[in-house]
Amino acid sequence: MMYDKIIQPFEKALEAIGLQEEVTLLSFDIPKIVSHGDLSTNIAMLLAKKLGKAPRVIAQEIIENMKFEEGIVSNFEIAGAGFINVRFGPRYYELVLEEMSSQLQSYGRTSKGKGLKVNVEYVSANPTGLLHIGHGRNTAIGDTVANLLEWTGHDVTREYYFNNAGNQMNNLALSIRARYHHKAGEIEYPFPEDGYHGTYIQLIANELSELHGNTLMDDSKETLEQFRLAGEKWCFAAIMQTLDKMKVKQDVFYNEDSLYSTGKVQKVIDDLRSKGLAYDKDGAVWIALSHIDEKLTDRVIVKSSGEPTYRLPDIAYHRDKIERGFDLIVDIFGADHIATIPDVMAGVKALGLDSGKIKVLIYQFVTLTENGEQVKMSKRTGKSYTLDDLIEELGADVVRFFFIMRGINTHLEFDLSLAREQSDRNPVFYLQYAHARISSIFANAAEKDISTLGNVDFGLLNHTAEWELIRSLQRFPEAIGRAAQQLEPQMMVEYLREVASCFHTFYHECPIMRSEDSLRSARFKLLEITKTVLNNGLKILGVTAPDKM
Repeated sequence: MMYDKIIQPFEKALEAIGLQEEVTLLSFDIPKIVSHGDLSTNIAMLLAKKLGKAPRVIAQEIIENMKFEEGIVSNFEIAGAGFINVRFGPRYYELVLEEMSSQLQSYGRTSKGKGLKVNVEYVSANPTGLLHIGHGRNTAIGDTVANLLEWTGHDVTREYYFNNAGNQMNNLALSIRARYHHKAGEIEYPFPEDGYHGTYIQLIANELSELHGNTLMDDSKETLEQFRLAGEKWCFAAIMQTLDKMKVKQDVFYNEDSLYSTGKVQKVIDDLRSKGLAYDKDGAVWIALSHIDEKLTDRVIVKSSGEPTYRLPDIAYHRDKIERGFDLIVDIFGADHIATIPDVMAGVKALGLDSGKIKVLIYQFVTLTENGEQVKMSKRTGKSYTLDDLIEELGADVVRFFFIMRGINTHLEFDLSLAREQSDRNPVFYLQYAHARISSIFANAAEKDISTLGNVDFGLLNHTAEWELIRSLQRFPEAIGRAAQQLEPQMMVEYLREVASCFHTFYHECPIMRSEDSLRSARFKLLEITKTVLNNGLKILGVTAPDKM
């Protein structure tokens, strides 16, 4: 990477003054204030105590022993208590552009995670109904995290965990059966107390009614199973259609019921008992969490009715993922799961497994707003918003972008008014428009038969706006790496907004079509790199990069 052109002379300077072992302390930050330079290091301050010297004196010694290629650095500055600020020189920008140009379509990809297997589990809605907006945020976060990890070289498996058995599925079957009987004319047929009331239940019942010629069916266990299977099939098909609109594809669909049928849940109980960490009380089975972590309280894992609590299959499931050989396991959960997570992690640890491999991302919930007021009902349907309603109204790009443009730990106010806007105020429009504008410049050049090629002399790019844009483009691999390491998709949103801003400044301050041939060729190359970064960045976010708007 080009930063090596800066880092290596610093390392050699430290070696020259007898500080070879302290090279590992050397690190750089990008100053938030432009006037403070392009890179800054606090190495002199870190060495002050050991050397017994003032940081500014140490900084001066380091600077006096540094040697750079001509034009790589324009100047140094010792600032504050002893920061060394570096400003890039013209030759640095030339080399950066040459490096980016040589990679182009693959620019941004790194191999930091090469050889590491990662499992990212997201969506994971049971097939009992349509996806709601909370599922939407889960989906957008999980899929973007998976994209980030893939761009940094990880071997990523995208997993969907679901349960097609138990009380929820039984209530789904009972709900469909009741609507089926109503459709057949048996109006008084009782609807289950905990049944599902969505209009989709009636749609499923209608399809079954057509299939069976609108005839009444008995209330046998076998018939109820037909209703359950029909409901599961319909709901899963609807979920898959919604995910397809969101450009989401899963690699693995893991059925919770398989944890029971293969004995994995029972094995957890048996292993906990053998370690003295599970016991019977009041007819239930408890996990002795207080013996694992004194801050935790013992919990029921099998109720006196014989029904397991959520903690038990979750422990079995995470054991299974670890045993499948994943180096990192990422779970995307809503804030309603926060109470059970420490218990599950303790259970995994109690089984002798490395719970440190599991990273749980907790996202806060979504509130739809319009003109500052909370919105609960869709104007189009008159009912609570589903994810499909939101996509139909705003488009998948806007929906997906808005779900990830704030930190996952932040409650998200999804502003419908802003989302509908076709202006620079709409953050996704702002990024897409930058890409489309670049495409239009190339299209305009083609119409006027103006060459966008030719010999490129990057040394001609010395305008402040050009250098600002180059600096932002150079940070693309670093931005991806940081967002992937911290598992924070919104960091990519913030970075791309910076690139788009620098591009718009460049566009207004640096004429392209009217430039002299050689300068025009260099600027077109800079445009091509900018377009690639915007395209690749939007691709990571799962958002299209249009050529026209």
